Amino acid sequence: MIIFRYLTREVLLTLSAVTAVLLVIIMSGRFIKYLAQAAQGALDPSVLLLIMGYRIPGFLQLILPLGLFLGILLAYGRLYLESEMSVLTATGMSQQKLMGYTLWPAAFIAVLVAVLSLYVTPRGVQQVEGLLEAQKSLTEFDTLQAGRFQSMKNGERVTYTSSLSEERIELGGVFISERRASAGSERGPSVLVAERGRQEIQADGSRYLILENGYRYDGHPGRADYRVIQYDQYGVLLPKPGVAQELSEREALPSLALRESTNPREQAELQWRIAMPVLVMVVALLAVPLAKVNPRQGRYLKLLPAILLYMTYLGLLIAMRGWMEKGKVPMEVGLWAIHALFAGIGLLLLYWEPLRLKWMRLPEVRHA
Repeated sequence: MIIFRYLTREVLLTLSAVTAVLLVIIMSGRFIKYLAQAAQGALDPSVLLLIMGYRIPGFLQLILPLGLFLGILLAYGRLYLESEMSVLTATGMSQQKLMGYTLWPAAFIAVLVAVLSLYVTPRGVQQVEGLLEAQKSLTEFDTLQAGRFQSMKNGERVTYTSSLSEERIELGGVFISERRASAGSERGPSVLVAERGRQEIQADGSRYLILENGYRYDGHPGRADYRVIQYDQYGVLLPKPGVAQELSEREALPSLALRESTNPREQAELQWRIAMPVLVMVVALLAVPLAKVNPRQGRYLKLLPAILLYMTYLGLLIAMRGWMEKGKVPMEVGLWAIHALFAGIGLLLLYWEPLRLKWMRLPEVRHA
């Protein structure tokens, strides 16, 4: 029991450290992406933390299997390097017994991943979809910030205001620049400047920015078609910012709804959710024999091949999921064939050395 607690603690501590690092890396990349959308006015900055919070379960269900895999490799690799595993082997610790000890923390992680994959992540995706849907109803006026140039339509439209009232009704010192193209040729930018502006909502729900006391500049300066128009009032239709959708609708469906569906894409989504906890147990089966290293070789000798093996496993799962969605692979085969293949590889690695020694054992010579 003492050895079991020691091994479990080593694996879980390393797993926690690896998972924390990977989670920070992935969340940083996604947060930068959402932050860029907020800077362009496509997202309200106040919802960024909520979106990231709801996305954490989805990140964890993908990170935890890799974290467990690396945790076993690093923790047991250190034990082999410092000859602690040699001492345990001398006291009767076999690879099969070590695997039995390892499967207990792996089962705990598998249950956690199953809860995340089957229940928590779909609910989080539903909340994210609700937040993004609410952002679609916002206009450029709702996301405008005083004293900052705001880019819209992939940089085709730039808006600036020097002052903005607390009610977001009155603007001062307005500048709007928009690039236009007609019949495949560049017509030149259109620039609007005004002393002040206000928002008007029409009966059909469309919103206009009414500019007062300003100028409009059309075309390229120096050309014959360049125009300068002075106006007392000028109305500008406020476009709605486009929010990039990175989540599919089926990711937000409850697992029970996917189970009753006959749609191949939704059935593939259900198998993918079930595959995550199964992945945890299979990578534990792979990691234990791969963690065995010679102290003279160093703990990182097998790390790169092991990571390549894991990437191959995950890549085949993703490819098989795509084939299932397209109907190229029967649902009965599905992702189970990939799990069975790599589980077989794990068993082969686990029992390879005893089998090799058995095959190489010389026959006994009997003397008359």
